[in-house]
Amino acid sequence: MCITYRSLCIPRASVINLIVKNKTKGIRDSGSKEDEADTVYLLAKELAYDVVTGQTDKLTAALAKTSGKDIVQFANAVKISHSEIDGKICNRGTASGGSKGLSSSKAGSCDSIDKQGGNLEQSLTAALGKQGAEKWPKINNSSDETGVNSSNGNPYAKDASATVAGDLIEKLTRDEKTIVAGLLAKTIEGGEVVERCLSTSA
Repeated sequence: MCITYRSLCIPRASVINLIVKNKTKGIRDSGSKEDEADTVYLLAKELAYDVVTGQTDKLTAALAKTSGKDIVQFANAVKISHSEIDGKICNRGTASGGSKGLSSSKAGSCDSIDKQGGNLEQSLTAALGKQGAEKWPKINNSSDETGVNSSNGNPYAKDASATVAGDLIEKLTRDEKTIVAGLLAKTIEGGEVVERCLSTSA
């Protein structure tokens, strides 16, 4: 299936078509395995489509259904290939003053700001931390972003699906969303980007 952008009125010169196929389509051992493969395949397509079409609510729901392992693979792929995009996700900035903000770790605190003058890495990979695969989607702090104090609040406590979806839709440029859509489709188990065609014709 090819994801197109004609309905979004994006100029043809900037269109990238993402063709996603089911790597595990050939599984025929049992009905349950085939159903599972098809479910993951559809999820991979849904994530990519929701990013490029800006459907925050649907993207939130799809991210919540994605495994922690796949989210970590996606985050690592983004960091390796486009670190600037990784740095836009879960980046809440720094506190303007006082004792508010994270003091020593971004892990499990996608929604939390850094302390004033702090230099913590602000990114999706940093928010996932070492426990991301196990804890996802709970990588938000239970304290509000300005309520975190020197103890770092309570990380890995709240669902961050909506937080991450909002960052992907609101903070990224159109081209960055296209990149993210490709990486989502490629890194979700069962889905693979087999072709990316950049059209330069009018």
